[in-house]
Amino acid sequence: MDKQAARARFKERIRIRPERARVPDTAEKARPCAYKGCGSEGAYRVPKSRENLSEHVWFCLAHAREHNESWDYFKGMSESEIESFRDAALTGHRPTWPLGKRTARMHNPYGSFHFDDVYGLSPHPEDGAPRRPERQLTRLQAQAFDVLSLEPSATLNEIKARYKELVKRFHPDANGGDRGAEERLKQVIKAYGVLRASGLT
Repeated sequence: MDKQAARARFKERIRIRPERARVPDTAEKARPCAYKGCGSEGAYRVPKSRENLSEHVWFCLAHAREHNESWDYFKGMSESEIESFRDAALTGHRPTWPLGKRTARMHNPYGSFHFDDVYGLSPHPEDGAPRRPERQLTRLQAQAFDVLSLEPSATLNEIKARYKELVKRFHPDANGGDRGAEERLKQVIKAYGVLRASGLT
């Protein structure tokens, strides 16, 4: 068998056969055209009204065409109503809010919506001051905060500022070459390294 014949047989095997025409139900077949005085089958649906687009009327092809040609969705609407419909169509007729309006209401600490601000991002309702984050510290981390003379709730900027301050204070160059504070400097560097490795700086 040559290649051309094999290709033809392959195409014949994979050819998509047309579906058989669907035989309509008896009830569907018997549906009459809704147009007064028409005895044809009502096989084409058209919307009943603008107010209720989910309800339909069934017409024959000729009367469905006639209905669609004369259909005016905006019939009876004023210019301002048509304009507002067109504007609402830009968002799919879904409600929208000005930027920040809803979120402002949701984040109001005195409103009905409640949320736990565990990171202290919003002002505390009682005193107006931001609440510091509460950290669960390991023993090494707690020691590191003690070495740097900082509270466990210290911010990233406070930790960095204290580290720079202590390094400058205890560095031998700042003490006229005196190596007496060198041990303290090592402790400060080690403490900062612990906090840095923990992701706190």
